[in-house]
Amino acid sequence: MPDPPYEPPETRNWSIRDPQIVTLFGGAPSLAGVSVNDRSALGLSAVYRCVSLISGSIASLPLRTVVTNADGTTQRTASWLDDPAGPDGVTGFEWVEFLMVSLLLHGNAYFFQQRGGALQLLGLQPIPPQCVGVEVKNGRKLYRVQLDNGQTKQFTDREIVHIPGISLDGYTGVSPIQIAKNSLGQAIATERSATRLFQNGLLSSAIVTPEDTLTEDEATAVKEALDRKAGGETNAGGISVINRKLKVTPWSIDPESAQFLESRAFAVDEVSRWFGIPPHLLGQTEKQTSFGAGLSEQNRGYAKYTLEPWTRRIEARLTRLLPEGRKAEFDFRSLVSPDPEAEISLLIAQTQAGLLTNAEARAILNRPPLPDSQEQEQNNETQP
Repeated sequence: MPDPPYEPPETRNWSIRDPQIVTLFGGAPSLAGVSVNDRSALGLSAVYRCVSLISGSIASLPLRTVVTNADGTTQRTASWLDDPAGPDGVTGFEWVEFLMVSLLLHGNAYFFQQRGGALQLLGLQPIPPQCVGVEVKNGRKLYRVQLDNGQTKQFTDREIVHIPGISLDGYTGVSPIQIAKNSLGQAIATERSATRLFQNGLLSSAIVTPEDTLTEDEATAVKEALDRKAGGETNAGGISVINRKLKVTPWSIDPESAQFLESRAFAVDEVSRWFGIPPHLLGQTEKQTSFGAGLSEQNRGYAKYTLEPWTRRIEARLTRLLPEGRKAEFDFRSLVSPDPEAEISLLIAQTQAGLLTNAEARAILNRPPLPDSQEQEQNNETQP
């Protein structure tokens, strides 16, 4: 498809209908009456843990460029993915982490393409997703990017790399935070209610019944005295003396009776479902995981069902930026490798079955090959 005709950079105001304006003014309100955006959502410990766990796990995986040989095996080769942001940009870990945080919170990740004098791709410069608006014209995506100077400049898909998350229109991803705004809004409202409960101290709410009739001014003075001596966290648990004959009927209840603890536990379960994280990784140790009993089995389940859908999406997009015959690939071996004893037993069985040579088995363990004479001797010993 030919490129659209060149259009000069433009400066425009944000439309009130633009979805990005929602984030700019604090996020969309939830049914709980709480506005939910990326920062308020990250204030929930479960959300922060999910985002940091997924982004950190994927950023810890080596991102490599591989080429497929004639015999079907793959071999690592050098490319700009070895330093994806360029020598003057962020580190490779930070680059992947930013990419994943953008996808997890905003549903989209954007990058400027940095090219050299021969138009070769040198790296991808991250763009904050809240600064980008997407339009589709003649079947091609155009990107309105708010620059540091406050102006909005238009770029084509030849200049910007766009990695969308789950999409409803095939062009842009949907923000998980906005889709889950009602669940997250309820969790935020619960946190705020618990904070107010403890902030107000022992007598967070009560009815005071005097034995004598009080004037309005006297009633106000009694209330202020009670607030001053019994309210607030500094007075919680203390003894208050008021020079009046008063009968105080407290309305305050302990958090467990108010089901705050149950509500917070339910909120953690909700967040774990939204992000696909087993509850036991969020501190819900009483919850069981269906990923398996052992640590290696749990890591395999976590990698397959939580991380791999994200990495496959990223690999497919980055592969399009590489020369033909090469592809981007995350290396999961460090995450899903079995325990050392089981791994060694497996390698011994594979060498005895002729599936691996001793040199190949040693390479898997990151050990140097033996001299040729010892290699031949060990190969003869391991043959059945």
